Amino acid sequence: MKNIQWYPGHMVKAIRQIKENLRLIDIALELTDARLPESARNPQIEALLANKPSLLILTKSDLANPRATQAWLNYYQQQQQPAIAINSLNLKPKLLEKKIEQILAVKIKSAQEKGLQKKRLRALCLGIPNVGKSTLLNHLVGKKAAQTGDRPGVTKAQQWLKAGKNLDLLDTPGVLWPKFENQIIGQKLALTGAIKDTLVAVDDIALFALKFFLADQPTNLVNRYHLESADLALPLPDLLFKITKNLGMKDDYERASQRIILDCRRGKLGRYSLDKVTEFEGGLNNG
Repeated sequence: MKNIQWYPGHMVKAIRQIKENLRLIDIALELTDARLPESARNPQIEALLANKPSLLILTKSDLANPRATQAWLNYYQQQQQPAIAINSLNLKPKLLEKKIEQILAVKIKSAQEKGLQKKRLRALCLGIPNVGKSTLLNHLVGKKAAQTGDRPGVTKAQQWLKAGKNLDLLDTPGVLWPKFENQIIGQKLALTGAIKDTLVAVDDIALFALKFFLADQPTNLVNRYHLESADLALPLPDLLFKITKNLGMKDDYERASQRIILDCRRGKLGRYSLDKVTEFEGGLNNG
């Protein structure tokens, strides 16, 4: 498979702005995709937040394997990293606000004991492209204040938004890191839509998806693409051509590849998790 590289100039600017704004905030809300919680975390962001209270928010949990998501929440609890899993389309804002107040309880109590007037809490919302930041912010703010879209790079600039009576939120553009040392991570990000489709070979990503589902949920492939059990033993390229014909696309395997990728992103192949806790416990990171 072709190496995936992505680092537009606006991401350099975004990292610099994040550094500048850290001193202004009380807490960072780091969003990551519940289907790949560690692969979707930017190591640059993790380093920047080392000394700042943070809440890790696993978005799109309705698309992820629930058992895997719970395993990740248990893992982060062991790492003393506050974390929650949410479905951004069915979010209860008060639960998230309560979690933020719990994390900042000591700071809030200290201010009260000093007789300081209660001030609005300030949170920085950040993560990689297309992880659901704008959708989350719109739920918290209660109106369409941030642009959303099923593609990376929708948010282009930072903006402060008011959420409820006590919370101000700073939205930031999605930021990837300069180079994927581990190309499997790049393929995972491409499959879930963090990287623009124009920058990847769609058939490579479709083959990656087929390989994953053959090992994880082969029955879902059979049912979705009208396959025979024997088809699952085909070499991956032959399986892709078989699916192409079954979809009525003749030999247009690129179009079929796009269909497979969209099916994965929209949950048509079932709930799945590309990251497993056991793969990362030994210290594997994004490079």
